[in-house]
Amino acid sequence: MNFSKYEGPQDLLQLAPSDLPHFCQDLRNYLIEEILQQGGHFAANLGVVELCVALMVKFPVEHHRFIWDVGHQSYPYKILTKRKKQIQNIRSFEGISGFPKINESPYDSFGTGHSSTAISAAMGMAWAQKSLSPKLQHTVVCIVGDGALTGGMSFEALNNIKSSQLDILIVYNDNGMGIDPNAGAIHLANATELKRWFEFFGLHYSGPIDGHNTDALLSAMDLCQTQPGPKLLHVKTIKGKGFEAAELEQTKWHSAPKYVKVQPNTSKTRAWHEAFGSLVYELANLNKDIMGITPAMPSSSGLSKCIKEFPERFIDVTIAEQHALTFAAGIAQSGKRPVVAIYSTFLQRAYDQLIHDIALQNLPVVICIDRAGLVGEDGPTHHGAFDLAFLLPIPNLHIYAPATETELRISLEQALESKNPICIRYPKGPIPEISGIGSGSLDWVIQNNQNNILCISTGKTSEFLGEIRERLEPLKVNWLHICQIKPLPIINNLDSYKYIVTVEDGIVTGGMGQFLEQNYQAQTSAKWIHLGIKDEFIPHGSNKILYELAGYGPESIFNELSDLTSRLS
Repeated sequence: MNFSKYEGPQDLLQLAPSDLPHFCQDLRNYLIEEILQQGGHFAANLGVVELCVALMVKFPVEHHRFIWDVGHQSYPYKILTKRKKQIQNIRSFEGISGFPKINESPYDSFGTGHSSTAISAAMGMAWAQKSLSPKLQHTVVCIVGDGALTGGMSFEALNNIKSSQLDILIVYNDNGMGIDPNAGAIHLANATELKRWFEFFGLHYSGPIDGHNTDALLSAMDLCQTQPGPKLLHVKTIKGKGFEAAELEQTKWHSAPKYVKVQPNTSKTRAWHEAFGSLVYELANLNKDIMGITPAMPSSSGLSKCIKEFPERFIDVTIAEQHALTFAAGIAQSGKRPVVAIYSTFLQRAYDQLIHDIALQNLPVVICIDRAGLVGEDGPTHHGAFDLAFLLPIPNLHIYAPATETELRISLEQALESKNPICIRYPKGPIPEISGIGSGSLDWVIQNNQNNILCISTGKTSEFLGEIRERLEPLKVNWLHICQIKPLPIINNLDSYKYIVTVEDGIVTGGMGQFLEQNYQAQTSAKWIHLGIKDEFIPHGSNKILYELAGYGPESIFNELSDLTSRLS
Protein backbone atom coordinates (compact mmCIF):
# COMPACT_ATOMS: atom_id res chain seq x y z
CA MET A 1 0.00 0.00 0.00
CA ASN A 2 1.16 3.50 -0.77
CA PHE A 3 1.24 5.39 2.55
CA SER A 4 -0.28 8.45 0.89
CA LYS A 5 -3.49 6.44 0.42
CA TYR A 6 -3.68 5.24 4.03
CA GLU A 7 -7.00 6.14 5.65
CA GLY A 8 -7.51 4.08 8.80
CA PRO A 9 -6.72 1.00 10.92
CA GLN A 10 -8.48 -1.40 8.54
CA ASP A 11 -5.86 -0.61 5.90
CA LEU A 12 -3.13 -2.00 8.15
CA LEU A 13 -4.84 -5.38 8.25
CA GLN A 14 -4.54 -5.64 4.46
CA LEU A 15 -0.74 -5.48 4.58
CA ALA A 16 1.41 -8.59 4.34
CA PRO A 17 4.23 -8.92 6.90
CA SER A 18 6.75 -8.29 4.12
CA ASP A 19 5.07 -4.92 3.42
CA LEU A 20 5.47 -3.60 6.95
CA PRO A 21 9.12 -2.41 6.86
CA HIS A 22 8.47 -0.21 3.83
CA PHE A 23 5.21 1.05 5.34
CA CYS A 24 7.02 1.90 8.58
CA GLN A 25 9.70 3.83 6.72
CA ASP A 26 7.02 5.87 4.95
CA LEU A 27 5.32 6.55 8.28
CA ARG A 28 8.63 7.62 9.84
CA ASN A 29 9.38 9.94 6.92
CA TYR A 30 5.93 11.48 7.26
CA LEU A 31 6.51 12.07 10.97
CA ILE A 32 9.87 13.70 10.35
CA GLU A 33 8.49 15.97 7.65
CA GLU A 34 5.46 17.09 9.64
CA ILE A 35 6.96 17.48 13.11
CA LEU A 36 10.02 19.37 11.88
CA GLN A 37 7.67 21.91 10.37
CA GLN A 38 4.89 21.94 12.95
CA GLY A 39 6.98 21.31 16.07
CA GLY A 40 6.27 18.81 18.82
CA HIS A 41 7.62 15.74 20.53
CA PHE A 42 10.05 14.23 18.09
CA ALA A 43 12.61 11.59 19.05
CA ALA A 44 10.33 9.41 21.19
CA ASN A 45 7.83 9.08 18.35
CA LEU A 46 10.46 8.04 15.82
CA GLY A 47 11.43 5.24 18.19
CA VAL A 48 8.01 3.55 18.33
CA VAL A 49 7.03 3.43 14.65
CA GLU A 50 7.55 -0.31 14.10
CA LEU A 51 6.21 -1.11 17.56
CA CYS A 52 3.01 0.84 16.96
CA VAL A 53 2.40 -0.73 13.55
CA ALA A 54 3.01 -4.29 14.78
CA LEU A 55 0.74 -3.83 17.80
CA MET A 56 -2.09 -2.50 15.67
CA VAL A 57 -1.71 -5.44 13.28
CA LYS A 58 -1.82 -8.07 16.02
CA PHE A 59 -4.27 -6.27 18.33
CA PRO A 60 -6.72 -4.47 16.02
CA VAL A 61 -7.85 -1.23 17.62
CA GLU A 62 -11.48 -1.79 16.73
CA HIS A 63 -11.54 -4.53 19.35
CA HIS A 64 -8.61 -3.92 21.73
CA ARG A 65 -7.70 -0.87 23.82
CA PHE A 66 -4.37 0.98 23.83
CA ILE A 67 -2.80 3.19 26.50
CA TRP A 68 0.43 5.08 25.76
CA ASP A 69 2.59 5.95 28.78
CA VAL A 70 3.95 8.62 28.48
CA GLY A 71 1.64 9.98 25.83
CA HIS A 72 4.24 12.01 23.95
CA GLN A 73 5.15 8.80 22.08
CA SER A 74 1.66 8.45 20.61
CA TYR A 75 2.01 10.46 17.37
CA PRO A 76 2.35 7.37 15.10
CA TYR A 77 -0.75 5.95 16.78
CA LYS A 78 -2.66 9.17 16.18
CA ILE A 79 -1.69 9.13 12.50
CA LEU A 80 -2.77 5.52 12.10
CA THR A 81 -6.09 6.08 13.90
CA LYS A 82 -7.64 8.48 11.39
CA ARG A 83 -5.75 11.62 12.41
CA LYS A 84 -3.18 11.61 9.62
CA LYS A 85 -4.08 15.04 8.24
CA GLN A 86 -4.77 16.49 11.67
CA ILE A 87 -1.16 15.80 12.70
CA GLN A 88 -0.29 18.87 10.63
CA ASN A 89 -1.87 21.01 13.35
CA ILE A 90 -0.86 19.01 16.40
CA ARG A 91 -0.43 21.12 19.55
CA SER A 92 -1.69 24.23 17.77
CA PHE A 93 -4.68 26.08 19.18
CA GLU A 94 -7.82 24.12 18.26
CA GLY A 95 -5.65 21.40 16.69
CA ILE A 96 -5.23 17.91 18.11
CA SER A 97 -3.38 17.38 21.37
CA GLY A 98 0.21 16.20 21.67
CA PHE A 99 -1.03 13.54 24.12
CA PRO A 100 -3.81 10.94 24.02
CA LYS A 101 -7.12 12.53 24.90
CA ILE A 102 -10.33 10.58 25.40
CA ASN A 103 -12.59 13.33 24.04
CA GLU A 104 -10.43 13.73 20.92
CA SER A 105 -10.84 10.23 19.49
CA PRO A 106 -12.59 6.98 20.41
CA TYR A 107 -9.23 5.29 19.79
CA ASP A 108 -7.66 7.17 22.73
CA SER A 109 -8.64 4.91 25.61
CA PHE A 110 -7.03 7.00 28.36
CA GLY A 111 -5.37 10.40 28.68
CA THR A 112 -1.68 10.15 29.59
CA GLY A 113 0.09 13.48 29.87
CA HIS A 114 1.81 12.55 33.13
CA SER A 115 3.71 9.30 33.47
CA SER A 116 3.40 5.94 35.20
CA THR A 117 -0.40 5.73 35.08
CA ALA A 118 -0.94 3.21 32.29
CA ILE A 119 -0.70 -0.06 34.21
CA SER A 120 -3.18 1.11 36.84
CA ALA A 121 -5.63 2.35 34.20
CA ALA A 122 -5.24 -0.86 32.20
CA MET A 123 -5.98 -2.93 35.29
CA GLY A 124 -9.14 -0.91 35.88
CA MET A 125 -10.32 -1.41 32.32
CA ALA A 126 -9.53 -5.12 32.38
CA TRP A 127 -11.18 -5.59 35.78
CA ALA A 128 -14.34 -3.78 34.64
CA GLN A 129 -14.83 -6.13 31.66
CA LYS A 130 -14.59 -9.36 33.67
CA SER A 131 -18.39 -9.61 33.83
CA LEU A 132 -18.72 -9.36 30.04
CA SER A 133 -19.12 -12.38 27.79
CA PRO A 134 -15.82 -13.71 26.37
CA LYS A 135 -16.72 -12.40 22.90
CA LEU A 136 -16.91 -8.84 24.23
CA GLN A 137 -13.73 -8.99 26.25
CA HIS A 138 -10.51 -7.57 24.86
CA THR A 139 -6.83 -7.26 25.65
CA VAL A 140 -5.78 -3.93 27.16
CA VAL A 141 -2.39 -2.98 25.74
CA CYS A 142 -0.28 -0.43 27.62
CA ILE A 143 2.99 0.78 26.14
CA VAL A 144 5.16 1.89 29.05
CA GLY A 145 8.43 3.69 28.48
CA ASP A 146 11.35 2.78 30.67
CA GLY A 147 11.20 6.31 32.08
CA ALA A 148 7.56 5.82 33.11
CA LEU A 149 8.47 2.52 34.72
CA THR A 150 10.57 4.39 37.29
CA GLY A 151 7.47 6.12 38.70
CA GLY A 152 5.94 4.92 41.94
CA MET A 153 2.48 4.26 40.48
CA SER A 154 3.96 1.71 38.10
CA PHE A 155 5.42 -0.21 41.05
CA GLU A 156 2.15 0.02 42.97
CA ALA A 157 0.24 -1.41 40.01
CA LEU A 158 2.76 -4.21 39.45
CA ASN A 159 2.49 -5.16 43.12
CA ASN A 160 -1.27 -5.47 42.67
CA ILE A 161 -1.28 -7.38 39.40
CA LYS A 162 0.09 -10.78 40.41
CA SER A 163 -3.11 -12.49 41.54
CA SER A 164 -5.43 -10.67 39.14
CA GLN A 165 -5.11 -12.83 36.02
CA LEU A 166 -6.29 -9.84 34.03
CA ASP A 167 -5.86 -9.84 30.27
CA ILE A 168 -3.25 -7.11 30.06
CA LEU A 169 -0.24 -6.78 27.78
CA ILE A 170 2.43 -4.44 29.13
CA VAL A 171 4.86 -3.45 26.40
CA TYR A 172 8.04 -2.27 28.08
CA ASN A 173 9.51 0.22 25.60
CA ASP A 174 13.14 0.27 26.71
CA ASN A 175 15.23 2.99 25.04
CA GLY A 176 17.32 4.05 28.02
CA MET A 177 15.88 7.56 27.97
CA GLY A 178 13.30 9.81 29.53
CA ILE A 179 13.99 13.35 28.44
CA ASP A 180 17.48 12.69 29.80
CA PRO A 181 19.31 9.36 30.15
CA ASN A 182 17.60 7.11 32.65
CA ALA A 183 18.96 6.22 36.05
CA GLY A 184 18.21 3.73 38.80
CA ALA A 185 18.26 -0.02 39.36
CA ILE A 186 15.95 -1.01 36.51
CA HIS A 187 18.04 0.91 34.00
CA LEU A 188 21.20 -0.80 35.22
CA ALA A 189 19.75 -4.32 35.33
CA ASN A 190 20.64 -6.88 32.66
CA ALA A 191 18.07 -8.93 30.74
CA THR A 192 18.26 -11.90 33.11
CA GLU A 193 17.69 -9.72 36.16
CA LEU A 194 14.78 -7.95 34.50
CA LYS A 195 13.15 -11.22 33.48
CA ARG A 196 13.40 -12.51 37.05
CA TRP A 197 12.05 -9.24 38.42
CA PHE A 198 9.01 -9.07 36.14
CA GLU A 199 8.22 -12.73 36.71
CA PHE A 200 8.31 -12.10 40.45
CA PHE A 201 5.26 -9.89 39.90
CA GLY A 202 3.44 -12.71 38.11
CA LEU A 203 3.96 -11.52 34.54
CA HIS A 204 4.64 -13.78 31.56
CA TYR A 205 7.88 -12.23 30.32
CA SER A 206 9.06 -12.19 26.69
CA GLY A 207 12.15 -10.48 25.31
CA PRO A 208 14.13 -8.45 25.00
CA ILE A 209 13.56 -8.13 21.26
CA ASP A 210 14.52 -5.60 18.61
CA GLY A 211 11.72 -3.05 18.54
CA HIS A 212 12.59 -2.03 14.97
CA ASN A 213 12.32 -5.53 13.50
CA THR A 214 8.71 -6.07 12.45
CA ASP A 215 9.10 -9.83 11.97
CA ALA A 216 10.50 -10.23 15.50
CA LEU A 217 7.74 -8.04 16.92
CA LEU A 218 4.97 -9.97 15.20
CA SER A 219 6.37 -13.32 16.38
CA ALA A 220 6.69 -12.10 19.95
CA MET A 221 3.13 -10.78 19.91
CA ASP A 222 1.86 -14.11 18.59
CA LEU A 223 3.36 -15.71 21.70
CA CYS A 224 1.80 -13.09 23.97
CA GLN A 225 -1.63 -13.86 22.53
CA THR A 226 -1.34 -17.46 23.69
CA GLN A 227 -0.47 -16.53 27.28
CA PRO A 228 -3.31 -16.15 29.79
CA GLY A 229 -3.40 -13.33 32.30
CA PRO A 230 -0.96 -10.40 32.51
CA LYS A 231 2.14 -10.49 30.33
CA LEU A 232 5.05 -8.22 29.55
CA LEU A 233 6.87 -7.82 26.25
CA HIS A 234 10.31 -6.24 26.62
CA VAL A 235 11.18 -4.24 23.49
CA LYS A 236 14.48 -2.44 22.87
CA THR A 237 14.13 0.70 20.76
CA ILE A 238 16.25 3.70 19.80
CA LYS A 239 14.91 7.14 20.64
CA GLY A 240 15.18 9.24 17.49
CA LYS A 241 15.41 6.19 15.20
CA GLY A 242 15.85 7.12 11.54
CA PHE A 243 16.92 10.73 12.05
CA GLU A 244 20.67 10.82 12.66
CA ALA A 245 20.79 14.08 14.62
CA ALA A 246 18.07 12.83 16.99
CA GLU A 247 19.82 9.51 17.52
CA LEU A 248 23.07 11.29 18.40
CA GLU A 249 21.51 13.97 20.64
CA GLN A 250 18.41 12.35 22.07
CA THR A 251 17.82 14.86 24.86
CA LYS A 252 18.09 17.83 22.52
CA TRP A 253 15.67 16.26 20.05
CA HIS A 254 13.13 15.09 22.62
CA SER A 255 11.01 17.95 21.31
CA ALA A 256 11.46 19.97 18.14
CA PRO A 257 10.57 23.66 18.03
CA LYS A 258 8.10 24.81 15.42
CA TYR A 259 9.52 25.29 11.91
CA VAL A 260 12.97 24.08 12.95
CA LYS A 261 13.73 23.04 9.34
CA VAL A 262 13.25 26.47 7.90
CA GLN A 263 13.55 28.76 10.89
CA PRO A 264 16.09 27.55 13.46
CA ASN A 265 15.81 29.01 16.93
CA THR A 266 18.78 31.36 17.29
CA SER A 267 17.55 33.35 20.29
CA LYS A 268 20.27 34.15 22.82
CA THR A 269 17.83 35.27 25.51
CA ARG A 270 18.39 33.33 28.70
CA ALA A 271 15.48 31.18 29.83
CA TRP A 272 14.30 30.90 33.42
CA HIS A 273 15.56 27.33 33.86
CA GLU A 274 18.97 28.29 32.47
CA ALA A 275 19.29 31.21 34.88
CA PHE A 276 18.19 28.99 37.76
CA GLY A 277 20.75 26.31 36.83
CA SER A 278 23.58 28.84 36.61
CA LEU A 279 22.61 30.39 39.92
CA VAL A 280 22.42 27.07 41.74
CA TYR A 281 25.79 26.07 40.30
CA GLU A 282 27.32 29.33 41.50
CA LEU A 283 25.85 29.01 44.99
CA ALA A 284 26.74 25.32 45.26
CA ASN A 285 30.38 26.21 44.67
CA LEU A 286 30.20 28.62 47.60
CA ASN A 287 28.10 26.51 49.97
CA LYS A 288 28.98 22.83 50.28
CA ASP A 289 25.76 22.18 52.22
CA ILE A 290 23.59 22.81 49.16
CA MET A 291 22.24 19.58 47.69
CA GLY A 292 19.96 19.23 44.66
CA ILE A 293 17.23 16.86 43.53
CA THR A 294 15.18 16.63 40.37
CA PRO A 295 12.64 13.97 39.35
CA ALA A 296 13.84 13.11 35.82
CA MET A 297 14.34 16.71 34.67
CA PRO A 298 18.12 17.43 34.79
CA SER A 299 18.43 19.32 31.51
CA SER A 300 15.02 20.96 31.35
CA SER A 301 15.24 22.11 34.97
CA GLY A 302 18.77 23.45 34.55
CA LEU A 303 20.53 21.06 36.95
CA SER A 304 22.55 18.99 34.45
CA LYS A 305 25.81 20.84 35.14
CA CYS A 306 25.40 20.50 38.90
CA ILE A 307 24.71 16.77 38.59
CA LYS A 308 27.82 16.36 36.44
CA GLU A 309 30.11 18.49 38.62
CA PHE A 310 28.78 17.53 42.05
CA PRO A 311 27.50 13.94 41.71
CA GLU A 312 27.80 13.42 45.46
CA ARG A 313 25.40 16.32 46.12
CA PHE A 314 23.04 16.50 43.11
CA ILE A 315 20.89 13.65 41.85
CA ASP A 316 18.20 12.71 39.37
CA VAL A 317 15.81 10.42 41.25
CA THR A 318 13.87 9.59 38.01
CA ILE A 319 10.11 10.03 37.72
CA ALA A 320 9.48 9.84 41.45
CA GLU A 321 8.09 13.14 42.69
CA GLN A 322 6.84 11.83 46.03
CA HIS A 323 10.21 10.27 46.77
CA ALA A 324 11.98 13.47 45.67
CA LEU A 325 10.23 15.63 48.27
CA THR A 326 10.53 13.24 51.20
CA PHE A 327 14.15 12.56 50.20
CA ALA A 328 14.67 16.34 50.42
CA ALA A 329 12.97 16.40 53.82
CA GLY A 330 15.48 13.84 55.07
CA ILE A 331 18.35 15.95 53.76
CA ALA A 332 16.99 19.05 55.51
CA GLN A 333 16.50 17.21 58.78
CA SER A 334 20.18 16.23 58.58
CA GLY A 335 21.29 19.86 58.48
CA LYS A 336 21.93 20.30 54.74
CA ARG A 337 20.16 22.67 52.33
CA PRO A 338 18.13 20.74 49.75
CA VAL A 339 16.95 22.38 46.52
CA VAL A 340 14.27 20.52 44.56
CA ALA A 341 13.80 21.49 40.90
CA ILE A 342 10.37 20.37 39.70
CA TYR A 343 7.69 21.41 37.24
CA SER A 344 4.51 22.89 38.67
CA THR A 345 2.35 20.23 37.05
CA PHE A 346 4.48 17.44 38.57
CA LEU A 347 4.53 18.99 42.04
CA GLN A 348 0.82 18.14 42.13
CA ARG A 349 1.85 14.49 42.35
CA ALA A 350 3.67 15.04 45.65
CA TYR A 351 1.17 17.18 47.54
CA ASP A 352 0.91 14.92 50.57
CA GLN A 353 4.69 14.80 50.94
CA LEU A 354 4.84 18.58 50.75
CA ILE A 355 2.31 18.93 53.57
CA HIS A 356 3.09 15.91 55.75
CA ASP A 357 6.85 15.50 55.43
CA ILE A 358 8.03 19.08 54.79
CA ALA A 359 5.59 21.78 55.94
CA LEU A 360 4.21 20.00 59.00
CA GLN A 361 7.77 19.49 60.28
CA ASN A 362 8.77 22.98 59.09
CA LEU A 363 11.85 21.69 57.32
CA PRO A 364 13.82 24.20 55.22
CA VAL A 365 13.42 22.57 51.83
CA VAL A 366 13.67 24.91 48.83
CA ILE A 367 11.25 23.90 46.08
CA CYS A 368 11.93 25.64 42.76
CA ILE A 369 8.79 25.36 40.67
CA ASP A 370 9.50 25.59 36.96
CA ARG A 371 6.85 25.96 34.22
CA ALA A 372 4.47 27.75 36.62
CA GLY A 373 1.43 29.11 34.80
CA LEU A 374 0.47 28.29 31.22
CA VAL A 375 2.97 26.31 29.15
CA GLY A 376 1.48 26.61 25.68
CA GLU A 377 1.43 23.67 23.30
CA ASP A 378 1.77 20.94 25.95
CA GLY A 379 -1.72 21.86 27.10
CA PRO A 380 -3.86 21.12 30.15
CA THR A 381 -1.88 18.14 31.42
CA HIS A 382 1.19 20.36 31.75
CA HIS A 383 -0.15 23.85 32.52
CA GLY A 384 1.08 24.93 35.96
CA ALA A 385 -2.27 26.47 36.80
CA PHE A 386 -2.88 25.26 40.33
CA ASP A 387 0.32 25.68 42.36
CA LEU A 388 -0.50 28.99 44.05
CA ALA A 389 -3.98 27.77 44.94
CA PHE A 390 -2.72 24.58 46.57
CA LEU A 391 0.38 26.14 48.15
CA LEU A 392 -1.16 29.22 49.79
CA PRO A 393 -3.24 27.31 52.41
CA ILE A 394 -0.23 25.36 53.73
CA PRO A 395 1.11 26.66 57.08
CA ASN A 396 4.84 27.41 57.46
CA LEU A 397 5.29 27.69 53.70
CA HIS A 398 6.80 30.83 52.16
CA ILE A 399 6.11 31.60 48.49
CA TYR A 400 7.99 33.76 45.96
CA ALA A 401 7.07 34.56 42.34
CA PRO A 402 9.98 36.52 40.82
CA ALA A 403 9.49 38.52 37.63
CA THR A 404 13.16 39.20 36.84
CA GLU A 405 16.49 37.41 37.11
CA THR A 406 17.49 39.75 39.94
CA GLU A 407 14.44 38.68 41.90
CA LEU A 408 15.18 35.02 41.18
CA ARG A 409 18.60 35.46 42.75
CA ILE A 410 17.23 37.32 45.78
CA SER A 411 14.48 34.72 46.26
CA LEU A 412 16.89 31.78 46.12
CA GLU A 413 19.49 33.41 48.37
CA GLN A 414 16.84 34.24 50.97
CA ALA A 415 15.37 30.76 50.69
CA LEU A 416 18.72 29.15 51.43
CA GLU A 417 18.97 31.24 54.62
CA SER A 418 15.41 30.59 55.75
CA LYS A 419 14.33 28.25 58.53
CA ASN A 420 11.04 27.61 56.70
CA PRO A 421 10.17 25.60 53.60
CA ILE A 422 10.22 27.89 50.56
CA CYS A 423 8.55 27.66 47.15
CA ILE A 424 9.84 29.77 44.26
CA ARG A 425 7.66 29.68 41.15
CA TYR A 426 8.70 30.92 37.71
CA PRO A 427 7.37 30.41 34.17
CA LYS A 428 8.59 28.75 31.03
CA GLY A 429 10.43 30.90 28.51
CA PRO A 430 12.83 33.85 28.39
CA ILE A 431 13.40 36.14 31.35
CA PRO A 432 12.21 39.70 30.79
CA GLU A 433 13.79 42.93 31.94
CA ILE A 434 11.20 45.12 33.66
CA SER A 435 12.14 48.61 34.78
CA GLY A 436 11.28 49.32 38.40
CA ILE A 437 11.15 45.68 39.51
CA GLY A 438 13.87 43.83 41.38
CA SER A 439 13.59 44.23 45.15
CA GLY A 440 12.53 40.65 45.79
CA SER A 441 9.63 41.83 47.94
CA LEU A 442 7.21 44.37 46.44
CA ASP A 443 7.71 47.28 44.06
CA TRP A 444 5.46 50.26 43.33
CA VAL A 445 6.12 50.56 39.63
CA ILE A 446 3.47 53.23 39.09
CA GLN A 447 2.34 55.28 42.11
CA ASN A 448 0.31 58.45 41.92
CA ASN A 449 -1.79 59.67 44.82
CA GLN A 450 -4.45 60.85 42.36
CA ASN A 451 -5.02 57.36 40.94
CA ASN A 452 -7.89 55.36 42.42
CA ILE A 453 -7.38 52.02 40.67
CA LEU A 454 -4.70 49.63 41.91
CA CYS A 455 -3.40 46.77 39.77
CA ILE A 456 -1.41 44.08 41.63
CA SER A 457 0.64 41.61 39.60
CA THR A 458 3.16 38.90 40.33
CA GLY A 459 5.59 36.73 38.40
CA LYS A 460 4.74 36.36 34.71
CA THR A 461 1.84 38.81 34.86
CA SER A 462 4.20 41.63 35.83
CA GLU A 463 5.80 41.08 32.43
CA PHE A 464 2.38 41.66 30.86
CA LEU A 465 1.95 44.93 32.77
CA GLY A 466 5.42 45.93 31.58
CA GLU A 467 4.33 45.42 27.97
CA ILE A 468 1.44 47.88 28.35
CA ARG A 469 3.11 50.24 30.80
CA GLU A 470 3.14 53.28 28.51
CA ARG A 471 -0.51 52.72 27.69
CA LEU A 472 -1.35 52.80 31.40
CA GLU A 473 -0.10 56.35 31.88
CA PRO A 474 -3.38 58.07 30.81
CA LEU A 475 -5.40 55.72 33.03
CA LYS A 476 -6.09 56.18 36.73
CA VAL A 477 -4.01 53.12 37.62
CA ASN A 478 -1.27 52.46 40.13
CA TRP A 479 0.76 49.31 39.59
CA LEU A 480 2.18 47.18 42.41
CA HIS A 481 4.36 44.14 41.71
CA ILE A 482 4.62 41.48 44.43
CA CYS A 483 7.43 38.95 44.48
CA GLN A 484 7.00 37.57 48.01
CA ILE A 485 3.38 36.45 48.17
CA LYS A 486 3.52 34.63 51.49
CA PRO A 487 4.06 35.68 54.26
CA LEU A 488 1.49 38.34 53.50
CA PRO A 489 3.10 41.48 52.08
CA ILE A 490 2.44 44.78 53.83
CA ILE A 491 0.45 47.04 51.48
CA ASN A 492 -0.43 50.51 52.78
CA ASN A 493 -3.18 52.99 51.86
CA LEU A 494 -5.55 50.51 50.26
CA ASP A 495 -8.48 52.58 51.49
CA SER A 496 -7.77 55.19 48.79
CA TYR A 497 -8.78 52.93 45.90
CA LYS A 498 -12.15 52.34 44.26
CA TYR A 499 -11.01 49.19 42.45
CA ILE A 500 -8.24 46.69 43.17
CA VAL A 501 -7.40 44.41 40.24
CA THR A 502 -5.16 41.40 40.82
CA VAL A 503 -3.54 39.53 37.93
CA GLU A 504 -1.95 36.09 38.22
CA ASP A 505 -0.78 33.30 35.93
CA GLY A 506 -2.83 30.63 37.64
CA ILE A 507 -6.28 29.63 38.82
CA VAL A 508 -8.28 32.46 40.43
CA THR A 509 -10.05 30.25 42.96
CA GLY A 510 -7.78 30.13 46.00
CA GLY A 511 -5.05 32.08 44.20
CA MET A 512 -3.04 35.17 45.04
CA GLY A 513 -5.87 37.63 44.39
CA GLN A 514 -8.35 35.93 46.67
CA PHE A 515 -5.60 35.46 49.27
CA LEU A 516 -4.94 39.22 49.29
CA GLU A 517 -8.63 40.10 49.32
CA GLN A 518 -9.33 37.77 52.23
CA ASN A 519 -6.59 39.37 54.30
CA TYR A 520 -7.03 43.03 53.26
CA GLN A 521 -10.76 43.45 52.67
CA ALA A 522 -11.24 44.98 56.14
CA GLN A 523 -8.79 47.76 55.23
CA THR A 524 -10.55 49.00 52.11
CA SER A 525 -14.01 49.46 50.63
CA ALA A 526 -12.63 48.92 47.11
CA LYS A 527 -14.21 46.39 44.80
CA TRP A 528 -11.80 43.50 44.12
CA ILE A 529 -11.50 42.09 40.60
CA HIS A 530 -9.37 39.01 39.98
CA LEU A 531 -7.89 38.23 36.56
CA GLY A 532 -6.49 34.78 36.00
CA ILE A 533 -7.64 31.32 35.00
CA LYS A 534 -11.31 30.77 35.70
CA ASP A 535 -12.85 27.46 36.82
CA GLU A 536 -11.85 25.60 33.66
CA PHE A 537 -9.00 23.71 32.04
CA ILE A 538 -7.14 25.78 29.45
CA PRO A 539 -6.48 23.99 26.11
CA HIS A 540 -3.21 23.76 24.23
CA GLY A 541 -1.91 26.37 21.83
CA SER A 542 0.52 29.26 21.79
CA ASN A 543 0.68 31.09 25.10
CA LYS A 544 0.01 34.41 23.37
CA ILE A 545 -3.41 33.09 22.35
CA LEU A 546 -4.06 31.30 25.64
CA TYR A 547 -3.35 34.27 27.91
CA GLU A 548 -5.97 36.34 26.13
CA LEU A 549 -8.36 33.38 25.95
CA ALA A 550 -8.09 33.02 29.73
CA GLY A 551 -8.65 36.75 30.17
CA TYR A 552 -5.37 37.97 31.65
CA GLY A 553 -3.06 38.63 28.70
CA PRO A 554 -1.73 42.16 28.09
CA GLU A 555 -4.74 43.21 26.02
CA SER A 556 -7.22 41.72 28.48
CA ILE A 557 -5.56 43.55 31.36
CA PHE A 558 -5.52 46.85 29.46
CA ASN A 559 -9.16 46.49 28.45
CA GLU A 560 -10.20 45.79 32.04
CA LEU A 561 -8.28 48.77 33.41
CA SER A 562 -9.56 51.03 30.62
CA ASP A 563 -13.13 50.02 31.36
CA LEU A 564 -12.70 50.74 35.08
CA THR A 565 -11.17 54.14 34.31
CA SER A 566 -14.18 54.95 32.12
CA ARG A 567 -16.55 54.04 34.95
CA LEU A 568 -14.81 56.51 37.24
CA SER A 569 -14.78 59.37 34.72
